Amino acid sequence: MTGNITVDFEKGGGLVPAIIQDAVTKNVLMLGYMNEESLQKTLKTGKVTFWSRSRNELWTKGETSGHFLDLVDIKADCDNDTLLVKVNPHGPTCHTGTDTCWGEENK
Repeated sequence: MTGNITVDFEKGGGLVPAIIQDAVTKNVLMLGYMNEESLQKTLKTGKVTFWSRSRNELWTKGETSGHFLDLVDIKADCDNDTLLVKVNPHGPTCHTGTDTCWGEENK
């Protein structure tokens, strides 16, 4: 896992997009947003945590459903303003019950 990540949170007003990718299948599962606090919590706990723009609070994926995203690796892009988060998902990623937020199967 990448230990030292440089992220430019200022570009996006304190938030950066986090692309969530299955570490095994390489499928994109979802897109979320992280602030500095959610990134630090993700790195500390190994469970992917986002910043909820609608609720204005941290949320760890799976805290309600049990479908956690276990962190495998995390990297910033070339501009340090987007994260690629590789995970091992526990069950469907989307709140609708599908494997991805685009209704795809994660095989």
